[in-house]
Amino acid sequence: MTHGYFEDFTIGDRFTSPGRTLTDAHFLFFAGLTGDDHPLHYDDEYAKKTRFGKRLAHGLLLTSLTAAGASTLSPLIEDSIVAFVEQTTRFRAPAFVGDTLYPEHEVVGLERKRSAGLLTLRVALKNQRSETVLEGEHKYLIAYRPAA
Repeated sequence: MTHGYFEDFTIGDRFTSPGRTLTDAHFLFFAGLTGDDHPLHYDDEYAKKTRFGKRLAHGLLLTSLTAAGASTLSPLIEDSIVAFVEQTTRFRAPAFVGDTLYPEHEVVGLERKRSAGLLTLRVALKNQRSETVLEGEHKYLIAYRPAA
């Protein structure tokens, strides 16, 4: 399967990426970057009293793990990506320090626009137990193949 331009994609194309294991450092850096320092993410004693029973990963940290730029799709669209235009996310299960998360991308929509094609990807993060942690969609404008 060769990709690079909008015309190279077909519905059903799938891209998986190597897993990432969440660490305390991920939580700390994300909280520092965003200012999201809710105790559910960093305070063990606080988190023990919640329905989760332990510290929970930031939702937007998890969402960022589905970025196409961090996936095996990235080098394929490096020269043709025009813009990331839309994203939806639904959280299905919590993720904790020590969980290994595996991003998945599947082409579910291809729409021709005037100057570039709209590529719709179904995205998911699954943990080491194959449970879906999050699912959603991303939409990207991808350049058409240049005329030869």
